[in-house]
Order: sequence, then structure tokens, then C-alpha cells
Amino acid sequence: MENEECRVEYSDIPGGGSLLVAYQLQGKPVTVIGGGDVATGRVGHLLAADAIITVICPESGLTDELKYRISKNQIRHISRKFDAKLDLDVQNLPSMVLAAVDDYNVSTDIYKACKSLRIPVNVADVPTECDFYFGSMYRDGPLQVMVSTNGNGPKMANLVRRKIENELQDEPLGLAIENMGKLRKSVRKVLSGQDKHIVKKRMKLVSELSEQWTISQLAQLDDAMIKEVTSKLGSNEQILTFADLRI
Repeated sequence: MENEECRVEYSDIPGGGSLLVAYQLQGKPVTVIGGGDVATGRVGHLLAADAIITVICPESGLTDELKYRISKNQIRHISRKFDAKLDLDVQNLPSMVLAAVDDYNVSTDIYKACKSLRIPVNVADVPTECDFYFGSMYRDGPLQVMVSTNGNGPKMANLVRRKIENELQDEPLGLAIENMGKLRKSVRKVLSGQDKHIVKKRMKLVSELSEQWTISQLAQLDDAMIKEVTSKLGSNEQILTFADLRI
């Protein structure tokens, strides 16, 4: 008898997109080649991700902001042009390379050198030589929303991002999410362990907390209130309402 599942049809999934992920760069080395405005923007993204940043560019090509960040030891600086033999040492390869130079031939050479060593690379303004793109970012504390046009229209991504910002900026989303993170950690302490039943219960409770409490209520939580909410979870699975905390 033919398997019933074989007769089920699913909608087509359109291709041509990117895999949007929150890539973790904390403590990882990243090389930025160039020192202009684009490179400065790239460095800003990397600092937000807590990467270990090396900028390769002659001193004369650095923006004032990069000079400032170098002076504050926020980034490392190598004052010369990129040299693949020196800067892509197989014993100490960067996690990724961001090229932001205005010489197409040099950019292509950087791309080829990185690909030969399987290093993820982004070459500014050359979509065909990018393993990944930078989108237009809206950030509110731990909340990050990225808009990508997959290299088709960076300015359009910026317009969409501004629309999103206009819609979200009056909501205390960042604080609410920060408090939700504290709640999750507190729940893990109360219901500790990796037993599948414990893990399932933790996930269920955190999900219910997210759904039953409004953004405004989550944003108003303090440490004492978080402790009160999670202290009740050990003996029962009833989640306190915001009104309960205010009694």
C-alpha cells in the first residue's frame, strides 16, 4: 500500500535568499582591510559583537573615528597595505575578513586569498565576492533587527529599517527582552538539569511567560519581582500574573 505521506504536497520554498543567523564573534579575531567610512562602519558592527579587531590600512587612510578607537585600544592597527603572506598566516587565521578598499583589483586579490584558505570574506560593494552581506540594523539593547536586500539595494534596506524603527522605538522592547533573559536564567536555576522532562518543562514555562506578560509588564520587572516569579515554580507550575506581583 502506498505510504499516505507520499501523497502530501507542500508549497514551494522560493530560493535566492540568504541564511540569516546571529553569528557569534565574541573573542574571535576579525581582519578589516581599509580605513575609510565603510571600514569604520564595519568596525562599529564588530565592536558591538565583541570581536577582536585588526584594521590593516596606512595611517593616512584612517578616519578620525578609527584613529580614536585605535588610541583607546579598542582595535589593533597595522599601518601598511594588506599583504596576504603576512596577514593570512595559516597558523593564525582570522575568523573572517572584511575588505573595504576602493581598488577593485586589490579587492579581488583579497577575495581569492581568503577563498583559498576557506576564510569567510565580505568585499564591500562587490556582491559576487561576498560570502555574506551586511544589512541595515536596528538595535535596542539585546534586540537586533537586520534588514537585507541580498545585495540588491542597500539604500532600500536602510529605508525599510527606518520604517521598522519608527514602529518600534516607542516600545520598551530592549528592556523587556533583557528582563526576559534574566527570567530564563532564573528559571534554569530553579528547574536545573538536562533531563528531557525538566528541559521540556523549562521551555514550556519560559514560553508561557513570554506570551502571558505584555512587553510593558516585562519591562517593569526588577530583580525582586523576577525572584518572586521563579520562586513559585519549584512547587507548582502556575505562573504569577503581573497583578499578583502588584498586590
